[in-house]
Amino acid sequence: VPGCSWPPSLALADFNYGADEYDAEGNEEPKALPEGSETMPYIDESPTMSPQLSARGQDSGDGVSPTPPDGLGTGGERDAGKGLEMRKLVLSGFLASEEIYINQLEALLLPMKPLKATATTSQPVLTLQQIETIFYKIQDIYEIHKEFYDSLCPKVQQWDSNVTMGHLFQKLASQLGVYKAFVDNYKIALETAEKCSQSNYQFQKISEELKVKGPKDSKESHTSVTMEALLYKPIDRVTRSTLVLHDLLKHTPADHPDYPLLQDALRISQNFLSSINEDIDPRRTAVTTPKGETRQLVKDGFLVELSEGSRKLRHVFLFTDVLLCAKLKKTAVGKHQQYDCKWYVPLADLVFPSPEESEHCPQVHVIPDHELEDMKMKISTIKSEMQKEKANKGQSRAIERLKKKMFENEFWLLLNSPAIPFRIHNRNGKSYLFLLSSDYERSEWREAIQKLQKKDLQAFVLSSVELQVLTGSCFKLRTVHNIPVTSNKDDDESPGLYGFLHVIVHSAKGFKQSANLYCTLEVDSFGYFVSKAKTRVFRDTTEPQWNEEFEIELEGSQSLRILCYEKCYDKTKLNKDNNEIVDKIMGKGQIQLDPQAVQTKNWHMDVIEMNGIKVEFSMKFTSRDMSLKRTPSKKQTGVFGVKISVVTKRERSKVPYIVRQCIEEVEKRGIEEVGIYRISGVATDIQALKAVFDANNKDILVMLSDMDINAIAGTLKLYFRELPEPLLTDRLYPAFMEGIALSDPAAKENCMMHLLRSLPDPNLITFLFLLEHLKRVAEKEPVNKMSLHNLATVFGPTLLRPSEGESKAHLTLASDIWSHDVMAQVQVLLYYLQHPPISFTELKRNTLYFSTDV
Repeated sequence: VPGCSWPPSLALADFNYGADEYDAEGNEEPKALPEGSETMPYIDESPTMSPQLSARGQDSGDGVSPTPPDGLGTGGERDAGKGLEMRKLVLSGFLASEEIYINQLEALLLPMKPLKATATTSQPVLTLQQIETIFYKIQDIYEIHKEFYDSLCPKVQQWDSNVTMGHLFQKLASQLGVYKAFVDNYKIALETAEKCSQSNYQFQKISEELKVKGPKDSKESHTSVTMEALLYKPIDRVTRSTLVLHDLLKHTPADHPDYPLLQDALRISQNFLSSINEDIDPRRTAVTTPKGETRQLVKDGFLVELSEGSRKLRHVFLFTDVLLCAKLKKTAVGKHQQYDCKWYVPLADLVFPSPEESEHCPQVHVIPDHELEDMKMKISTIKSEMQKEKANKGQSRAIERLKKKMFENEFWLLLNSPAIPFRIHNRNGKSYLFLLSSDYERSEWREAIQKLQKKDLQAFVLSSVELQVLTGSCFKLRTVHNIPVTSNKDDDESPGLYGFLHVIVHSAKGFKQSANLYCTLEVDSFGYFVSKAKTRVFRDTTEPQWNEEFEIELEGSQSLRILCYEKCYDKTKLNKDNNEIVDKIMGKGQIQLDPQAVQTKNWHMDVIEMNGIKVEFSMKFTSRDMSLKRTPSKKQTGVFGVKISVVTKRERSKVPYIVRQCIEEVEKRGIEEVGIYRISGVATDIQALKAVFDANNKDILVMLSDMDINAIAGTLKLYFRELPEPLLTDRLYPAFMEGIALSDPAAKENCMMHLLRSLPDPNLITFLFLLEHLKRVAEKEPVNKMSLHNLATVFGPTLLRPSEGESKAHLTLASDIWSHDVMAQVQVLLYYLQHPPISFTELKRNTLYFSTDV
């Protein structure tokens, strides 16, 4: 930037259009402002109004004209000479900020050339397409402003009251189209930069610290700024140029040759601003921090807070130097919505208590799984009712009623399912507790706060006016607008995937030192993320080789997350609270589940990069209607996919050998295993057991005693799932559906017992054998967390779901399948599980039940 030195008389500090803040007060002594009167400039965008910069009054919402310094009057009392002097001040202040802005653009462009150079090599940091997206239009904006600065600088240096520069502002305004293109691309540029820095360590390093040259006469030669902050500067700049035009006009006599040119430039700028104000990213500046820096919104989202023993949904805002917890006020229709601040903690005072320090924190009341499952069932039923209404062109009032009901149920689920504690402590005493459903999210919040805490932060107390202004800005600034429930989604948004995702977690590399490592997998369902699977711990290694396969049920899922942990074996850190996760997250990453890419029969291999660690995994997806198929085995010599009557006859047994052996093993060493039958076993182990049972290998018993208990439980479920006909038969399926729907208890009892009696003997005896086992499992619910309801949810569809030919009649939409039929299947099994013991001989002998065919 060419050397422009200011005569000291220009007192730049008095009129500061800084690149990071704009003080239009023009006060000689800014310190004299009363405490808490920080004002936020805003623009009246209507071109018909006389240009004036307004600052929000302290409590009134009226625009208050800024007070000019003594001796520099405005309006009628101003003579032309003093007006022109003021004009010089405005321009010199603006020119200084323009220099900073050009330096910022230069810093942004600096990495672009080397990045482009590597893009065509064998090891590119970014692709040309990504570079094009991230740095879109920056070069053009730089050139426009450089030219403007070079033309304006000499005019301000050799100041003359007749100097004209309106044409320069007019030209600048006429080039605003390039900003429109920048704004349209801004969101995608940010997302691309974010994605690239997550997946590429080199780029992450570059984008975290860009060096911006300081102004020539400042002591600081360089400052470090993130790429995200620099990409926001052009958006900020348009607003500032408009503010300057307001002030120039105010201090330019109406007969001055610049007056009509500046008026024209202002009109163009205002029209442009009102056209893009809607599109601008909401992270606008929200007041300033105690150190006078811009306070910006870094992250926001909905979290559940445990407050006075009850769960409350809060909207949490993380600013540069403060964490603010708010709730949306109830407002009348058409009124402007506002947030109400519940509490805030300056980041300088914020600490994360370790589990052992949080003894005094309230214990988390965890909602039983079966209540959550019940609610999911209800939601699925409402969904299918809504789809029916839409398909039958139903009344919009009925659909609205269902939508409202669905929102209430989903909201309940959102509030009650999170159980992972996230504790925040204020050094000055108070602690707060949030509950999250995903450790991934907990670590995102923690990392975002810790990153900000690396800066030199000051403690402070907000005055009531400052707090009001900050809370008032939340509505405008927020990036998450809707509570994350599916009923808030538009009809044309992707409903996500329903079915089974098979994931093999192969290996990971990139660890600096040996550790005990494992991974967990999370997917989203019903609007929030939950952990679905966990690999074994690979001990003392820098290159774990898990090679474990998992089958994950998807319920409207759109993303898969992988978290890599180091296992903590330190007894002092292990907390009494079950849900406290004390293991250290080494890395985490997320991929979108693209329906087109995932829905192939073949495995699709992929790598997630996180903090320099690479995790290799493969996945394939089976849609729910595909996974519902029962395919008879071609070989009749094995046991999987072979009719139960064929197997029992061949074995000369009443209950198939596989069922007896698996149940015996589970009762021997798995009955107290948390989540037995719910946690999926490693798929490769299950396939190995399947092969051994099919071959009737003599090593079965040895293998069973060595095998992980979840794999044995999984093998039993797989056996029932792969029966060519369900255990409770295709023929009786419609009758079971009708029987469970009866309201009269006596009629229901009569019907349900008669149906059991109608089953073929091998089916009935095996069913009663399994029933007694599941009841014994449920007796250990305090330890294994498996209630009768949980077991019915796991086994109901497996024992009842009709085979291919039958199910065609029942299938409509993939997401429907999970609804009504499944609920009824669960209810049928639950009915028998809750029933007093049923004996085979009693059942056959008892003629009390009506015996006409159903």
